[in-house]
Amino acid sequence: MMINALIGLFIAIFNSVVIDGSVLQMSEKHKIEYLIESIQKLEGAKFYRNGEWYTPAEAAGHLRMKLNKAGNRIKTARQFIDKIASESSMTGNSYKIKFKDGTISESKVYLDDQLAKIAK
Repeated sequence: MMINALIGLFIAIFNSVVIDGSVLQMSEKHKIEYLIESIQKLEGAKFYRNGEWYTPAEAAGHLRMKLNKAGNRIKTARQFIDKIASESSMTGNSYKIKFKDGTISESKVYLDDQLAKIAK
């Protein structure tokens, strides 16, 4: 957990560093980790995958496992969202997030929003 917190802090700092008047761009690897961390940190949320609900930590672990299995085939955050984090590779069913307030969204929509925030 401490390592994940440090990675999140590093990403937040790294994303806002300015050199010669321009903001450094996050690497694709850092963007992917940011997206996974954003899921892991959703308090009170549940994640729907293949007929079961999972905790944020379980969902993040599953996404990391899929990413590791994909190896170097996933090079960008967009590929991560589209090929790893949006649907089950076994069933083709969309992953969903039920937020603390009870609203439900497809994980793709949530992750697209998160990616747009760090792309600004």
